[in-house]
Order: sequence, then C-alpha cells, then structure tokens
Amino acid sequence: MTQRILILGAGFGGMWSALSATRLLDLHDRYNVEVAVLAPQAELRIRPRFYEPDVQRMTAPLGELFAAVGVTFIQGSAERIDVANRVVGYRNGAGEPGELSYDRLILATGSQVVRPSAAGMEHAFDVDQLEEAVRLERHLHALAERPASAGRNTVVVAGGGFTGIETATEMPERLRAVLGQDAPVRVIVIDRGSEIGAALGAGPRAAIVEASQELGVEWRLNSSVSAVDASGVTLASGERIEADTVIWTVGVRASGLAGQVPGERDVYGRLHVDDNLLVLGQDSVFATGDTAYAKVDDAGNHALMSCQHAIALGRSAGNNAAASLLGVEPIPYRQPKYVTCLDLGAWGAVFTEGWDRQVKLERAEGKALKQQINSVWIYPPAADRAIALAAADPLIPVVA
Repeated sequence: MTQRILILGAGFGGMWSALSATRLLDLHDRYNVEVAVLAPQAELRIRPRFYEPDVQRMTAPLGELFAAVGVTFIQGSAERIDVANRVVGYRNGAGEPGELSYDRLILATGSQVVRPSAAGMEHAFDVDQLEEAVRLERHLHALAERPASAGRNTVVVAGGGFTGIETATEMPERLRAVLGQDAPVRVIVIDRGSEIGAALGAGPRAAIVEASQELGVEWRLNSSVSAVDASGVTLASGERIEADTVIWTVGVRASGLAGQVPGERDVYGRLHVDDNLLVLGQDSVFATGDTAYAKVDDAGNHALMSCQHAIALGRSAGNNAAASLLGVEPIPYRQPKYVTCLDLGAWGAVFTEGWDRQVKLERAEGKALKQQINSVWIYPPAADRAIALAAADPLIPVVA
C-alpha cells in the first residue's frame, strides 16, 4: 500500500523538505512512499532578492529537479487542513476543488506581510511576494513618464528592519537608473526604533549608519505611518511627506494555514514544534520554514523567518517525516551557527556572526559574499538525483 508525505508549499522549506524526505526513503530502499508537493507553481521564488531590480528573474524552476528525484508535483493551492481525517482540501490550477489524503503532512506555506488597517494602504507597495515586487518595479519604471517633482523623486520605506534596510539602501541606485544619474532622489525610512538599525542590534549599526549617510538615506526615528495616499504619507506626529512611492516592510505573519492546525502558536502565528519539527500535540503534522517556532540551540534561541533557517528546517522536516514512516531514528533539528549578511546597496554589505551579530566583513568584501549567497548558495541544486539528494542531508550546515 502506497503512503504519502504531502508537502504544502514549494519555497525554501518545502523544496528542501521534499528532497530530504526522498533522500532518506532512498537510503532505506522504500519506494512505496510518495513524496508530493502541492504549490501554485513548480518554481522556487527567490524571496530574499525581491528588493533588487529585475525581480522578474528571481525564480528557479523546480519541475526538472522534482522529476529527477521522483517527487510528485501537484499544481494548486491548499485551502483546508483536516488533521482528524488527514485530508487537505485544495483548488487545482484550473480553480477546481479537490482533496488530497496524507500519511504525513509538512506545512511549508511560508509567511506574508500583513498590512495594518491604516487609511490608504492600497497605495503602498511591498517586496514580500513576487507579484508585489513586480508591481513595484513597473511603478518605478513608470516614474520616468511623470513630471519632475519632489514626490516623484521620493521613496518612503515603512520599517527599518532587515528588509526595510536592504530595500532602502538599494533604492537610490534604482531610482537614478530610471530618473537619471543627476536626479535629486530622496529615500526616507520610517521606523519606530530609537536608533538607526535598532532591530539588528549594536553589531552592524555603525555600518548601517555609515551606508545611510553615504547613500543619502534619511531616517525618521520614533515614528510611524498613520495614513498613506497616492502622493505620500502622513506620520503619527502629523508630519506630511510627499512621495509617489511608499514601500511597506513590516508586519510579517505565518501563513493562515498554520491557524488550521490545532496547536500553540507564537506571536507571529508560527506553530510550536518539538525537536523533530513535529507540531506539538499532533502525530502526523510537521511544520517548517516560516510556519515553525523551532529551537535552534539549547541557549534559548529560535529560528527566524529567514531563508537561512528555512533551508535547514526543510531538510530536517523532510527527513523526520520520512523517518516517522520508516520507523527509524529522526535527526533533531539544531542550527547553532547564525550569521547575517545585510545588503547596503552601493555602499557594500555587512556580514556578521553570532546572535550578537559581530561584524566580520564590510563594504566590498561583504558585498562579494552577499552576491555569492544571493546568486549561488540559496538556489536549488542541479536536477541530478545523486547531487540533489546529497545536498538534502540535514546534517549539512547552512550559511545564507
């Protein structure tokens, strides 16, 4: 009788779950277990790069890879999870409803920016999902057709966290590519923090401050946006900023599907999991990537909503879901090494190690590493069975 490991989502967590589950089944010569991925498209969307230009090319096809390793791809979107009956309700690529049964379920449906109910949020852009990043890119190119004005030349970035900083520091160069190298562009970050880059701690702060000054990126600290409209923003202080482009980068939450699985959740909606990434209180549902609140070490640190953690979480979730069907020992998820590589536009990048983010590389050296990460390390392995399955070993360290 064929069993099924069903994986919801083809992002970093989902793709690596599929490869890792297949790897362990292959090692045990178990070919009566189907590994299936349900997702809207058979492609990995390189979300960490959505702040860059030419965003349309930030995808990697997965069809040949899945075929090479024997993973079944099902085009569609999950809508309902019935853990009692081990069934997922979904709509296929044509919009028709259907159901998929499973023996083990891996929830890898990621996270999304959740915009607040502030007035005019429909006028804001974001770089969270590919479609929105493409919409922003088209908007930026269309600015060249508008009459010169302070608003046309101004971008407001709401949020001074990791994504906000990368988006803001890339923006002066992106604007000048459209408006001309001599255009008087202006980029303003609106942040609730009391210091520049407060969300990333003291380690990389000096680099962020230096890059912001060199690139002309302004910061409004202790500030928040109360309203957005087609020509700018109004801050909670009452200050008005004329800007034809407003980019929202705060308020990320786990996929709503995580809310359909009974269990404890953190403030971001992520499901609490055990060391093997099995959802607490469940016997057949694993969570991975941005849907999992998982311990990375024994010092009290937990995985972040990041590509770096999603890759390793995926490898562990797939392995352990397969292990539970095989009746073999799982490999507990641990990822004690933590690094960050923050892109700072034309200034370069800053690379740090440890949860206290000790700076190791800056400027051109940091940028070279960032480009290696973004263009090579986080992409799928080759569509070769041996190479792909070897890369899915959950004991391989991840630096991304």
